Amino acid sequence: MVGLGIGAGAGLGLGLGIGTHYATVLLDTRRSVLYPERVLGAGEGTVTLARSRLVLQPGVWGLRWSEGLAVLGPVLRDDKRGVVRRLLSGPVPPVGPAVVDAGPYDPDPGAHGLAFDEVVVDTPIGPAPAWEVPAAGTTWAIAIHGRGGTRREALRILPALHALGLPQLVVSYRNDPEAPPSPDGFFHLGDTEWEDLEAAVRYAASRGAQRIVLVGWSMGAAICGAFLDRSAEAHLVDAMVWDAPLVDWRACLRLQAANRLVPPALVPLATATATRRIGIDFDRFDLRRTPPKHRPPTFIVHSGPDTAVPASSSRALAAAGRALDWPIRYLEVPGVEHTAAWNADPERYEQAVTTFLRDAGVVA
Repeated sequence: MVGLGIGAGAGLGLGLGIGTHYATVLLDTRRSVLYPERVLGAGEGTVTLARSRLVLQPGVWGLRWSEGLAVLGPVLRDDKRGVVRRLLSGPVPPVGPAVVDAGPYDPDPGAHGLAFDEVVVDTPIGPAPAWEVPAAGTTWAIAIHGRGGTRREALRILPALHALGLPQLVVSYRNDPEAPPSPDGFFHLGDTEWEDLEAAVRYAASRGAQRIVLVGWSMGAAICGAFLDRSAEAHLVDAMVWDAPLVDWRACLRLQAANRLVPPALVPLATATATRRIGIDFDRFDLRRTPPKHRPPTFIVHSGPDTAVPASSSRALAAAGRALDWPIRYLEVPGVEHTAAWNADPERYEQAVTTFLRDAGVVA
């Protein structure tokens, strides 16, 4: 009996330790660049890479290495010699480590030949840089990247929105490398970051925006949801486009725990630890059960195989849209990872976004 008690106590201590560590990883704002893939050779408009699940994803991708970025096209061959993909543009990559990057464009809207200004949004904790891309309309699009991402995330869809006449504000927010750190040094998972989005909406309104379209990726959608529920400026938002949105933090953490072989029973320990550290109420971030007060027409696109944020949560929210008095259109894309629906088929993605915005009456 004594031995059993010691074993149970040790197991509980181990579980608490794992749950605490998981929460620490979740809230950690540090960033690192990894190069998990390997270039085996390149030339004659092709690149050969060591075979992996990510290298085999269909569509258009960036290939990044320590000193450069190129754009990859479709898979041409997959055999024991490696995966051969078309090299669409950019420098020829050297043999060695690289990473398949969902962002094939660098470093700013100038990559598309678009004029832009680097501006500053005055957030509650300090100045946060943003790209302002002018256009003729008075409906502005505000782009919000995901956790640990950068403004580069928006460069894929930016030209399509510009073609619709939407001025755009591509924002940074607290804990981005170029923006102020949060006072406690933690990500707050949308629970405070929404205040930086509110500042961006006010900035756009001061520049003549009469209506707003929010475009969010991953945790960017959680930030949007908190903004729509809590901000006095939420009424300005007429439509939203969400890519792989984080609409249920607990479901997301269960999926990521399974990926890390963490027992699902430890997820509540992680969320309890996160709540103690940053004060977040996870119930408010389950948008199907606690939808925001303002619910404009929303287009959700999600990749089915997403291992970071479950597509099942997006499906469930879309299915509940009518009962929630929340007009939601849903598109699921096969074959690609998190926030990579554009990469799978850029033309289809941009056409779907354009059609939604027209149907929602945001653009002509």
